[in-house]
Amino acid sequence: MKLFKQIMMIALIAATVSQLLVPLTVSATDRGSYQVSGLGARKQEILNAGGNTLDLAIAMLETETMQANYTYGDGKTNDSANFGIFKQNWYMLRNAVSQYQNCTASQYSWGAVLNSNLSWDIQCLHTCQNYYGLTTWFGGHRNGETGINNPNTTDINNYTNAIYWIKSQIDSNSNYLTDNTRFWVNVPAI
Repeated sequence: MKLFKQIMMIALIAATVSQLLVPLTVSATDRGSYQVSGLGARKQEILNAGGNTLDLAIAMLETETMQANYTYGDGKTNDSANFGIFKQNWYMLRNAVSQYQNCTASQYSWGAVLNSNLSWDIQCLHTCQNYYGLTTWFGGHRNGETGINNPNTTDINNYTNAIYWIKSQIDSNSNYLTDNTRFWVNVPAI
């Protein structure tokens, strides 16, 4: 009888743990790599400006060339506007970065400096990550204030897992720090 109770307890724990795990719903055909001319030099610029391989992975998923040459604000305004190579949203920037903490949502144009100042872009990224903690930061980075308040959705977990898959590829071979290889995962835009 004691053995039966132990087996039942193990089964209950296993069932509980499996409910807590959120699988990455991206298949192997929804990820890969290809070459982008000049990307190796850009990776080195990012690393030389204080970036790390997690930063490379975030920038690599957000833009093909790891540059901030997309539509101003990423086509968004106020707290939803995105800036820099990581497409950091204004809501998180103005709450976490001391230089922006007295700004309002409508003053989002102050974030535009991240588009042209790589060191500041990286510094702001690290400040936001430290302020929120990585789990909440991923939630807010993916889905703004809503994601900060609920960072454990399937969509946010898929985004986070995609970033960490890209990071693991970069970390697997030091050549990926200097060559033109871009890793990608198909993560739907929201």
